[in-house]
Amino acid sequence: MDLDLPIPPAPVRPVLTELRLPAYKPHRGTVLPLAPLTFLTGPSGSGKSAALEAMAALARLGAGAPLGEVFPDPASCVPEWAVAGGRQGRGFRIGCTVDGPAGPVRLDVAVRAEPELRVQGERLTADGRVLLTTALRDPRCRSVQAEWHTAGSARVTRAPLPDDRLGTALLPLRVAGTTEGQRQVLAAAEQVLVALRSSFACDPRPGRMRSPVAVGEGRLRRGCGNLAEVLRRTRGECGTRHAALVAASRTGCAGAVEDLAVEDLADGTVRAVLRRGAHTATPVERLGDGELRYLALALVLLTGPGVLDVDPVAEVLSARQVLTVLADDFDRSLDRRQTAELLALAARMTRRGHIRLLGALREGTPVPGAEGVDGAGHAGGPEGAGGARGAGGARGAGAVRVVHLADERDDPRGRDRP
Repeated sequence: MDLDLPIPPAPVRPVLTELRLPAYKPHRGTVLPLAPLTFLTGPSGSGKSAALEAMAALARLGAGAPLGEVFPDPASCVPEWAVAGGRQGRGFRIGCTVDGPAGPVRLDVAVRAEPELRVQGERLTADGRVLLTTALRDPRCRSVQAEWHTAGSARVTRAPLPDDRLGTALLPLRVAGTTEGQRQVLAAAEQVLVALRSSFACDPRPGRMRSPVAVGEGRLRRGCGNLAEVLRRTRGECGTRHAALVAASRTGCAGAVEDLAVEDLADGTVRAVLRRGAHTATPVERLGDGELRYLALALVLLTGPGVLDVDPVAEVLSARQVLTVLADDFDRSLDRRQTAELLALAARMTRRGHIRLLGALREGTPVPGAEGVDGAGHAGGPEGAGGARGAGGARGAGAVRVVHLADERDDPRGRDRP
């Protein structure tokens, strides 16, 4: 089915344009420029999965989740080279940039992992102005001291905030919006939250997808174990997208495919089947791992957040939100033909503007139309310099980008740093 339809002009919507990992797991000063379609490559141990985990963590923090839920093993997030500083303990730092109606907005978070998990500090910045800062002033208190821009009779407002939550996620509940400065703070915070909360981490698990499932609300979960339930919903609600998925499955699945259907079983559960002809059908439990992962990823790319297990900002129209899919090991279990077809589908769908994708690929996987950023990660120079080593950070504004992460263990500039 031809999906190269005319692309309507899109409104300005918040999108993630940069992921920063100053100090997180193997990363030191890593800056990842994000295009609508971005893939990370590099050797094992270079930090591809860690980068995607950090992005997913920011999304959960933006949805208001407490630190303990987002980082169940915080010590594993601390870089090996991190040194405890007195009472501060060891920790890690992550951040991102979100572009949109308020311009580029930077969010940076420092987390103390030892001796106990707490927010060490947070900063929200737009147009060169610091709109929010938080800091752990007194380790004996279970709060951070927050200051946000007011531009009224008082230039800033000060108040304590919980030390286990993202302060930016709490601002819409704390800032009245009565002054121009407060409205600027709210606009920046809401822009970041809209982009973060419109993220979906997808890791299809074929072992879970082969079992029949109960009928629920029809929202695809991270492991895609309820694929049959979601297919039942999408097949009945959107014939156009279902037809596109059937067309895609003909490339990704062996044999002839006439339809993707769902069968009701006697125990009340449902299972997905591939219709081969008038009297022939193949249950999905007979499909290979690559075929199942292909079907799940194609379904995610062809649908929107309405059928995915995401928590978007309800007060913002869906037309003003862009779904960001996070897909580690994007090409795991896929053959070359399946990978090429999914890459082409991802390029077409991200070009339309309603979806973006950040994924990880095996080294050497060709990505048609991609511009490269070589050696991004473990940036040299002083702390906070950022940028991609060699490429200088973002390069160009292409719609498809491949970022190669270097293994710091093979880089002499990454050794023996304090």
